[in-house]
Amino acid sequence: MKVQGLKPEQLEQAAIMLKAIAHPMRIAIISYLEDGKRLTVTEIHEKLKLEQSTTSHHLGILKDKGVLGSKREGKNTFYFLKHDQLSNIVDCISMCAC
Repeated sequence: MKVQGLKPEQLEQAAIMLKAIAHPMRIAIISYLEDGKRLTVTEIHEKLKLEQSTTSHHLGILKDKGVLGSKREGKNTFYFLKHDQLSNIVDCISMCAC
């Protein structure tokens, strides 16, 4: 679907998601969750080399804005992309930034 075919509320939701993604660590999180990967906050914070609380903060923002989903399994919560197409945004950013 092209942008011209979106309703105003859909455009607003898209803008909210893009604003949430617009942070270097959040772009990195999305790139780690490409291809249907599911990771815990511990796995993500180890990859990012950030404090776990900081990682949790970024994950919370992405989840709250509809970018990520989560599923609790036992003691772990696994995070995943709610929309696989979001990884295309990261790919586009990578190509444009180089």
